[in-house]
Amino acid sequence: MDPLGAPSQFVDVDTLLSWGDSYKDELNSYDSTAETFQEDPIRSPFLYNRDINGKVVLWKGDVALLNCTAIVNTSNESLTDKNPVSESIFMLAGPDLKEDLQKLKGCRTGEAKLTKGFNLAARFIIHTVGPKYKSRYRTAAESSLYSCYRNVLQLAKEQSMSSVGFCVINSAKRGYPLEDATHIALRTVRRFLEIHGETIEKVVFAVSELEEATYQKLLPLYFPRSLKEESQSLPCLPADIGNAEGEPVVPERQIRIKNQEEDEDDGLGVDLSFIGSHAFARMEGDIDKQRKLILQGQLSEAALQKQHQRNYNRWLCQARSEDLSDIASLKALYQTGVDNCGRTVMVVVGRNIPVTLIDMDKALLYFIHVMDHIAVKEYVLVYFHTLTSEYNHLDSDFLKKLYDVVDVKLVIFGNCEGVDPLPPCKIQEEFEGCLFCSSNIPFKGLKDKVHHIDSLHQLFSAISPEQIDFPPFVLEYDARENGPYFASYPPSPDL
Repeated sequence: MDPLGAPSQFVDVDTLLSWGDSYKDELNSYDSTAETFQEDPIRSPFLYNRDINGKVVLWKGDVALLNCTAIVNTSNESLTDKNPVSESIFMLAGPDLKEDLQKLKGCRTGEAKLTKGFNLAARFIIHTVGPKYKSRYRTAAESSLYSCYRNVLQLAKEQSMSSVGFCVINSAKRGYPLEDATHIALRTVRRFLEIHGETIEKVVFAVSELEEATYQKLLPLYFPRSLKEESQSLPCLPADIGNAEGEPVVPERQIRIKNQEEDEDDGLGVDLSFIGSHAFARMEGDIDKQRKLILQGQLSEAALQKQHQRNYNRWLCQARSEDLSDIASLKALYQTGVDNCGRTVMVVVGRNIPVTLIDMDKALLYFIHVMDHIAVKEYVLVYFHTLTSEYNHLDSDFLKKLYDVVDVKLVIFGNCEGVDPLPPCKIQEEFEGCLFCSSNIPFKGLKDKVHHIDSLHQLFSAISPEQIDFPPFVLEYDARENGPYFASYPPSPDL
């Protein structure tokens, strides 16, 4: 608390100039801009709105000094990140904040959690975790950053908060390009205020000197302060402006929809001529229900694929935020060389999957995490069934989820040797009765890509032995069953 009579270091948000009031060009009054608008009737998707502009504040300063209902802290998953924003908040809030944070038990990327403000002028602190940025995972990073801003605002709405002070969530430490992140921040706040503006009075963007110029440049695109500024900003908007809530909808991986004319009649009101082409983008929680809706004419294929892309992004974000080291240590899935056609070879070792002892949801997350960049191109999956037992058999629910994320172009060479060797026809029945046990799981097309083999010699006709890292027990088993010829290939020291 400040000494009696001393000026407070905290800043009341009600004393700050709003974004709308900062516009002082008298030539852009309503009458003059109306004339400009008549000459150019094409409107921006972010319309000039005086009321919304009056709720937004751009302020250069420390977010920890704001006197508002809640301020935002950007941190890591354990809520222990040491960045300038967090350090200032912790210093001013006092030691009680650390004790309160321990009760939260961390925070996942994109989520938002609430604590008291303690010695701050702000009553609450909303903690969130921005994504780590890598250019090849841009789509997932965009979705995660959107979730940060959206979940903060949603939490503020649920708690009836009148004012929120945002720091720049994408910390430099996590490598997110400032301008790209600012687009997401501004459009998400804008869309939220359009829908839920009556629930919040002030949103303050607290920025540093380095960040201020970027916000000054991009704010007119999403919060134009006159019809003239709206018209001038329209050509500067990026191609992806999100959906009605600001959520990214244009994936980085794209394919052309062949039946574009059919897609235009799906009633969505948006251009879906480009959708996700990623091998896992078709992932769906209840694919049977969606197919039923398609048959009933309630959901188009384009809408379904769009939904798959969103679901996949959520799974991928979770996979990157989870600690999957225990699954990785099993060495049940790994990348090795290439086959005779130059396709990447991935190996699955059935014996290394203790189904009853591990969290199979984490196993699925690990599969997605590893295969995300592999599935962009054609690949080969080699499954070693050697010496598996009932404790290694995957249940139908897991296999159904797995099938939903596997590309139908998948090519599998399976070494189906086991404790009780089965002839090829029996092995095929075993796979159809287990992997495809549910009649609701379509395997037409995939079935033709599966090759069942009973020796490494057959495998080597498609993949050179130098291109596969074999588990030692596979080589030993093959040597016993088929002679020592293949035992001359040394196993990988890592396995």
